[in-house]
Amino acid sequence: MKATFFQISEDVSDKKNFRLFVIFGIIVISFALYLLKLFSMQIVEGSYYSNRAVARKNYVTVLDAKRGEIFDCHVDEENVQPLVTNTDAFAVELIPGEIPEGEYDTVAAKLADYLGISKAIIDQQTTGKRKSNEPIQIKINVPLTSISNIAENIVELPGVSWKNKPIRTYNESGSISHLLGYVGKISDEEYKLYKNEGYTNNSIIGRAGIERQYDKQLQGIPGSESRTRDAQMRFTDDAPEIVPPKMGNSLVLTVDTRIQKLAEETLGERVGAIVVLKPATGEVLAMVSYPYYDSNLFSSENYSNEYARLLETPNNPLLNRAINAAYPPASTFKTIMTTAVLSEKKISPDKAIECTGEIFHGGITFHCHKKAPGHGWLDLKNGLAQSCDVYFWIIGRDYLGVDLIAQYAMEFGFGQSLEIDLPGQSTGFVPTAQWMSREKNRRWTDGDTMNMSIGQGYTTATPMHVANMMAMVCNSGVIYKPHLLKEIRDSGTGKVIETVKPEVLHESTVSKSVWRTVQNDLRYTITDGTAVYPMGNKLVKIAGKTGTAETGRYTDRWHSWMVAYAPFDAPVEEQIVVATIVEDVNDWEWWSPYATNIVIQGIFANQTYDEAMKTLGFSYLKKQVGRQD
Repeated sequence: MKATFFQISEDVSDKKNFRLFVIFGIIVISFALYLLKLFSMQIVEGSYYSNRAVARKNYVTVLDAKRGEIFDCHVDEENVQPLVTNTDAFAVELIPGEIPEGEYDTVAAKLADYLGISKAIIDQQTTGKRKSNEPIQIKINVPLTSISNIAENIVELPGVSWKNKPIRTYNESGSISHLLGYVGKISDEEYKLYKNEGYTNNSIIGRAGIERQYDKQLQGIPGSESRTRDAQMRFTDDAPEIVPPKMGNSLVLTVDTRIQKLAEETLGERVGAIVVLKPATGEVLAMVSYPYYDSNLFSSENYSNEYARLLETPNNPLLNRAINAAYPPASTFKTIMTTAVLSEKKISPDKAIECTGEIFHGGITFHCHKKAPGHGWLDLKNGLAQSCDVYFWIIGRDYLGVDLIAQYAMEFGFGQSLEIDLPGQSTGFVPTAQWMSREKNRRWTDGDTMNMSIGQGYTTATPMHVANMMAMVCNSGVIYKPHLLKEIRDSGTGKVIETVKPEVLHESTVSKSVWRTVQNDLRYTITDGTAVYPMGNKLVKIAGKTGTAETGRYTDRWHSWMVAYAPFDAPVEEQIVVATIVEDVNDWEWWSPYATNIVIQGIFANQTYDEAMKTLGFSYLKKQVGRQD
C-alpha cells in the first residue's frame, strides 16, 4: 500500500511540475512576443507610429482662403453685385498616411460608397501618395447627407475628413466668360513649382482670363484649424485653435457690363468678335467673342469632361477671338496706307488715279470690288471713302513698297503684342521681303505688295489690333496698352491698393497735321463712302472704315469688318472705338457696320439693343445680301 501511495504522489508531483513548466513557458513566450512587438513598434516602425501619434495629438486642417471677388467698373454704385464671387460648399479629403497598413482598400471602398463615386477615382488621386501625410481632396461640393453619413461612421474611415470649401461662382456668364476665365485644381507639377509661394496641394488656381492673369492677387492666405484627437479619432478638445484665412484681393475691371451685354446681343449668334475701347486710356469697356462658354462649368465635378466637350464643339467656344484669333485686316488696313501716303509725301493726296474695275499685273487680272467700269478717277480721300482696291494697289506697288508699308503697320502696333492683361494673345503678323526669302524661300513680288496694300495676303491682325489702330488715329499718334484691370482693392476694407494708370505702348513720329487729315478722311468715309446707310447716326458723328476679307474658304462669304470711333467732334477723352468682325463661317449679311452703329447708338443714348435698332431704323433688318467693301 505504501508503494502505491508514493507512486501516486510522484505522479501528481510530475503533473504539477509539467503544468508549471507549461505555464512558465507560456509566460516566457508571451513576454518575448510582447518585447518583440515593442521592439517592432519602437524601433522598426517607430517613426510611423510617432508620426501618427503626433498627427492625432495635433491634427491641423488647412482652411482654404476665398479668392478675391471681381467687379465691373460700377463697383461703387448701390446694390452692385460682383461678377465673380464664392459659394460655401463641403469638400472631403483623405490623408493616406493615416490609414493603417493593409486597410487602404477597405477604407477607400467605404468612402467611395458614401460619396457615390467609384473607388477607382480615389485610387487615381492617391497614386504614388499612399504614405503621404498631406490631405488629398477627393471630392468637392459634397451634399450634407453624405457628410452626415461619413461623420456617423468616421471610426471606420481613418484619414478621412471634411471641411468648408469655397466654390468659385460666376454671376455673369455668356461672352464675359472669355474675359473672366475660369479656375481649376492645382496640378502636381504646378504644386511643386508654387508650393513655396503659399499654394497648397489642394489650391484652386486661375486657368484662363483674368482669373489666370491676376491669380496671385486673387489668391488669399490659407488659415489653419488645430485640434486634438484620441485613438478613435474623436476630438478631445472643446474648441479648436484657429488661424483664420485671409480672402484674396478684389479686382475692379474697366469693363461695363451694360455695354458688354449690348455688344453681346448685337453680335448675336454670329461667329466673330466686338471690341469696345477707350482710346484715351486703353481701357477695354467690352470684349465679346462668339461662341462662348459658361465659366461655372469648370467648377463642377465633371470639369474635365466639359473641357473635352468644348474642345470638340464646332467653332471652338474656348477661343477668345477678340485677342487670340488673327484675321486678314482687309480694307481697314487702308487707314494705315492713308497715313503712310500723307506722311511720306511720295505722291500728292490730290493726285487722281483711275479705277476701271481691274488692273493687270504679272499675268494676273486683279479685280476691284467694284467691277467695270470701276470707280473712275479718285484721289486719296475718295479712294479711302470708296475703299477702291485699284487705287491702293497702285499706291502700294508704285509709291510705297513693302518696306514702308510694313514699317507703318508696325507703327500702328500690328505684328506685335499689345501687352493686354490677358494670357495667350496673338501678335498677328506683318510680312516683309526678308521673311519671304527666309521662310518661303522665294522673292517678294509686286503682287505680294499689292495684296498687302489692301490688308490681304500674309498680313493678319486681331480685332484688338484693329481697335488699337483706330485708337492711334483718335490720339493723333499715341496708342496705349489695352487693359481690363482698373483697380485692386482690399477685400476686407474696400481700400484701393493699386490703380492702373494708362501706359503708352507706342508714340508715332507722324505729324499732328497728318493725323487731322486722316481723321477727316475717315469721317468722310462714313458720310460719303461705302457705309453711308448702315453707319448713319443722328445722335453722334462717326468716323471709321469698313473691310471685307477674302479667306479662300468660300466664294460667297467673307470676313466682314467695321472699325469706327465716336463722337468724331468730341475731345478724345470722350471718344470710344468699336471694332467688329463677323467671320466667313456665317451667312453673308454685311452685319459688321450695322452692329458697330448699334453699339455706338446704345452707348451714347443709353439704349438697349432693341431700342437702338428701332432708333436707327434697323428693326426690319434680317439680312443684307451682296458683297460690300
